[in-house]
Order: sequence, then C-alpha cells, then structure tokens
Amino acid sequence: MIDNLKRITPRMWAVLLVLTLVVGAMPMQAMAYSPWNSNYTQEELALIARVVYAEAAGEPYEGKVAVAAIILNRVRSDQFPDTVAGVVYERWQFSCVGNYMFSSEPSRESYQAALDALHGWDPTYGALYYWNYHQVTNSWLWAKPTATVIGSHWFAY
Repeated sequence: MIDNLKRITPRMWAVLLVLTLVVGAMPMQAMAYSPWNSNYTQEELALIARVVYAEAAGEPYEGKVAVAAIILNRVRSDQFPDTVAGVVYERWQFSCVGNYMFSSEPSRESYQAALDALHGWDPTYGALYYWNYHQVTNSWLWAKPTATVIGSHWFAY
C-alpha cells in the first residue's frame, strides 16, 4: 500500500487536492423522502402534483421533479411551514396557486415527478427557491446562491 502511495507524483497529489476541494464545496443533496415512511398522504401527493403541473408543465421532466423537490426541501427547512399544504399555500410563494392550471387535474407525468421527488430524487441539491429566469427581475432572488438551472427555471439556496 505504501509503495503505491510513493508512485503518486506531486502533480497527481495536486489534482487529488483540487478534486477534494471541489467536491467538498458542493452542496449536499437533500435527504430522501418517501410517502411510505414519512407519512405523506395521497392528498399531499396530489397537492405537490398540482403545483408541478401548474408551475412546470412546459419544463423537462427533471425540472418537474425539481419543483416537487423544492416543496419537500421547504417542508424540511426551519424557514418554511412544516407541512406540504403549509408550504404550498404560504402567501406569495407559488404564483400558480389559485390559477386555472393549479385547479385542474394534474397530468400523469406531474404525479410521477411528485413521486420521484418523494422517493428521494432532488435535482436541485437541496435548493429552497426557484424562478423563471426569463421573467423574474427580483434582485433578492438573484442574490441567492445558485444550485442549478433546469429548463427555464433557476434554482437557488
């Protein structure tokens, strides 16, 4: 083992150090969610699917899952209400609440995206905010640290 370490050149050590620093600086992925072991109900699943349908209908599938993950990340955060309904209906948080798409039956894909997020897929790496970067000019949002960009949505911490 020690002989193998002696074969690593100074340049290889430098590369390993840089990789360690880059990986260490990356945000951690949010913990997995499951409707079966976290007591999520069918009503909560449907509510998440409605938000996904209304907020991300034209987005790629990963973007739909990301919107669902934002809701779950907020439920787990101390900065937001601790229920799905509390997060979704919190004033000024989701512009879709009350519009015709939110009130419509979500697509099968919206339900699947909600389920994928409930099963632990978080393409946002724990982000709490998102917005359509073509439309939003709010400097408070733009000042948030970036998590990722998926489709037309910017995700941030």
